[in-house]
Amino acid sequence: MTRRRSPVKRRTRRPSRRQQQAEARLLGLVAASFAAVALVVALVQWLADHWWVAVAAAVLAGLGCAGWLRLRRDRAHWQEVRARGLRYAIAQLDTLHHQEFEQAIRELMRRDGCPDAARVGGRGDLGADVKATDPFGRRWVIQCKHRRDGERGSAVGTPDLQVLNGTARPVHLADVAVMVTNGRITTPARDFAEQQRLHLVDRRLLASWAAGSQPLWELLRALPPPRRPSAPS
Repeated sequence: MTRRRSPVKRRTRRPSRRQQQAEARLLGLVAASFAAVALVVALVQWLADHWWVAVAAAVLAGLGCAGWLRLRRDRAHWQEVRARGLRYAIAQLDTLHHQEFEQAIRELMRRDGCPDAARVGGRGDLGADVKATDPFGRRWVIQCKHRRDGERGSAVGTPDLQVLNGTARPVHLADVAVMVTNGRITTPARDFAEQQRLHLVDRRLLASWAAGSQPLWELLRALPPPRRPSAPS
């Protein structure tokens, strides 16, 4: 007589540690979600019962935003006031590096009402160190020649002006082409500038412009007519 074998009991497979950790994280996430929802519901209910708190918070936020906007506006206003009061003594300009000199000319143009004035000098500048648009719509291209020794330094000559004349209008589309220097300009260069409708700012004129309050276009003669009928208010 054959004996029946008792059935083999299968061992239940326990979940791995990684699965247990994943389940624990999922449970924690679900619990955190329920807690967050409960907190939001409680907060909404509390605000419904204390509506004046929400109103006060909104008023305070509005006042804070208005104060920030006013502070920003006042700061911009005082920056504009300081820019209008910008002054340079000619001796101060003499001590600058040539790149700082170009930056000073840019700042003077901004002071005069050219917010887009930019220093573009460097390698490959093609004769333009500063570009700007005046309030009358005219495009200015300025070449700067800084002399460390000021009036005792080498004079700006005709070759320097030939570079400006060759690029200011054809390349940079200038309405007004200007040479600015804290030094001297030779007589032949002045004659060439007059023939080619180039404008010169020598040491004397630079000192008057930098230390005064008149814009450069009020100090130069024979400028082209405005592109716009009048300066913006």
